[in-house]
Amino acid sequence: MCTPHLITRRQALAGAAALPLAFGLVDPVSASGSSALRGKLDAAVASSRVPGLVALIARGPDVWTHVAGLRDIDSGAPMTRDTLFAVASIGKPLTAVAALMLVQDGTIGLDDPVDPWLPELADRHVLRHQGGALDDTVPATRAITLRDLLTMRMGLGIVFADPAEVPVAGQMQALGVMPGPTLFAEDADTYMARLGSLPLMHQPGAAWRYHTGLDVAGVLVARASGMSLDGFLRARVCAPLGMLDTAFSGPADRLATQYAGNPDTGALARWNSAAADSFADPPVFQAGGGGHVSTVDDFLAFGRFLLSRGMADGGQLLDAALVDEMLRDQITPAQKAASPWFPADFWDTHGWGLGVAMRTAPQTAKGRFGWWGGYGTSFWCDPATNTVAALFTQRMMTGPDDVALADAFTNAAFDA
Repeated sequence: MCTPHLITRRQALAGAAALPLAFGLVDPVSASGSSALRGKLDAAVASSRVPGLVALIARGPDVWTHVAGLRDIDSGAPMTRDTLFAVASIGKPLTAVAALMLVQDGTIGLDDPVDPWLPELADRHVLRHQGGALDDTVPATRAITLRDLLTMRMGLGIVFADPAEVPVAGQMQALGVMPGPTLFAEDADTYMARLGSLPLMHQPGAAWRYHTGLDVAGVLVARASGMSLDGFLRARVCAPLGMLDTAFSGPADRLATQYAGNPDTGALARWNSAAADSFADPPVFQAGGGGHVSTVDDFLAFGRFLLSRGMADGGQLLDAALVDEMLRDQITPAQKAASPWFPADFWDTHGWGLGVAMRTAPQTAKGRFGWWGGYGTSFWCDPATNTVAALFTQRMMTGPDDVALADAFTNAAFDA
């Protein structure tokens, strides 16, 4: 992670609520609800909870937006509706759609082994116990499939444990492949070689392990298509949907600078300068699990595409049956029980489809899909009301409190 410096200009945010607001053509939120929601969003900026934000709610053709705060505190650059954000894990469904395009093309089946394109993952061995020695393994009972990657059941992923006590976690840290806020800095072949040197934590398909599967799926898309992941996404997904600002880097003068909250003081600290670090320059490794930059309007287009079961500009861009499969909870009760996440009751109300989370409860929320991004973004869609809701901030998520604003916004969006 880049070394942040503490921000001393928190007062620069005090007048952010007075910055111009951007509005959609039609307001799908009730007049009273709109005023209250704008007030809550402005309060989050004025209190320095977030440096700035762009919020969007679309119900059918009607669009409501709100813009507040600063894109960069030091320069005083205001947030604008077309600000580019590092969107982190809400990019996972983009990679899933790219992989499903290959399924539609007949290049690979969802339940086909990935070995032909990812030979580093062939002939896997599996730890007898997650905390055991790296050589205390048994052979994998089957090959890893594309479905395993998109459901994050491939057998590798984030480990919430002391690396000194869990050898596989320590080795992932040493190799630079443990999921975290800093993206892998070398090329895809190096990434796959390092993953291939590790034993799996569990048998393919046995449990859900966050993140790694979608980075690997991005490598598969690139190798199977003969294109870069960015090139494939631009040609097959983003251009047809009009998502012209979605990529793996963007111009510095439109990128929101990333900040993190100081755990001791609560003050915001610069995590990276968009003009100098990762997102203004094309990365060596295009991380399908969370390396994209985008805008709220691009994700509006993406949400409408999924809500329409794969339609784009009057045509079927992705087969409706594949979209249906993507938006189906794929994780069994036994797999959820073997896959602790946070909050502790996460699986009581959520499932996971192909590259995206699903709401399974309460009944009023059932069928909603989306996710949060660790750099401060959220994106959720509600088929029952044909609603897309996106809240983009540049405050990194470092604890459960950092999703409170996004959750309150999403609840307001769907309940309005």
